[in-house]
Amino acid sequence: MAGRTGEAVVRVSRRIGAPAEDVFRILADPGRHPHLDGSGMLRGVVSGAAVSGVGDVFVMRMYYERYGDYEMNNHIVEYEPDRRIGWEPRPGRGHPDATANGAAWGHRWIFDLAPKGAGATVVTEIFDGSRMPEDKRAEVDGRRAWWQAQMVSTLERLTELCAAA
Repeated sequence: MAGRTGEAVVRVSRRIGAPAEDVFRILADPGRHPHLDGSGMLRGVVSGAAVSGVGDVFVMRMYYERYGDYEMNNHIVEYEPDRRIGWEPRPGRGHPDATANGAAWGHRWIFDLAPKGAGATVVTEIFDGSRMPEDKRAEVDGRRAWWQAQMVSTLERLTELCAAA
């Protein structure tokens, strides 16, 4: 399922054979993110214990060919235990867009969990770029298939992590 053209929202859903609380526990642990990342950009956690609510921040080491090694500061902006977690990334140390005030780009990563019986959850990964400037929203919409492929891979990895737990 995908957002409408021009809104820069991309959604991918998958049914995972695990209870929502098990899935949420993995998503709320920044140390697990490199293992579930389908983009191959995450390299490790710099700081951040398990997320416990809105306002928490975790910092991830990243790599992107255009930028090299850098960090992203992820601010938790949505948090409903076992149902929804979302963060707003901001450029950190080593990123060419990093600023003294750590300004946000206006996008969010969100995972929405819908329990389906005792041992299953439909997980929807959402890239919400609707708050981004118009030119950036157009870039997201122009690469929608690329975004979806990365998200499908992430949800496949999340399925494997849940099965191993």
